[in-house]
Amino acid sequence: MPMESLRDLYIEELKDLYSAENQILKALPKMAKKASSERLRAAFEEHLEVTRGQVERLDTIFGDLERSPRGKRCKGMAGLIEEGADLMGEEAEADIRDAALIGSAQKVEHYEIAAYGTVRTYAERLGLDKHSRLLQETLDEEGRSDHTLTEIAETSVNRQAQAR
Repeated sequence: MPMESLRDLYIEELKDLYSAENQILKALPKMAKKASSERLRAAFEEHLEVTRGQVERLDTIFGDLERSPRGKRCKGMAGLIEEGADLMGEEAEADIRDAALIGSAQKVEHYEIAAYGTVRTYAERLGLDKHSRLLQETLDEEGRSDHTLTEIAETSVNRQAQAR
């Protein structure tokens, strides 16, 4: 589909995010399973539930737009998830693996924060106030998830990994 307007770009970027979120839904249970830290495992499991809500918000937006969210694969997220999977497959002590999981998860969060900030701004520019509010809600959740991961890293996982 040719992009001839900001609205076309908005829809394409939303499709990219929809793909990204669905890839994350598949990756998070694997990450939770690999985590040895109970706090980290719980954070991944909680974010899995949050991500399901984010997909529902995107479904709402696509319904409003009368468009399908399908048809695009987020290559950026695929690369980040592949990178994380490679790290999870490495031989490592549990606390070192947890530190690697946090780093991988934060790369994903930062990608999402950038992407959601962009589409929220497009929604604002297009006068799609409901969409802007929904996207801001997701953006806020991604920021909280990133903060939680930082807190887990700084107060326990990285300290344990450093003690090796």
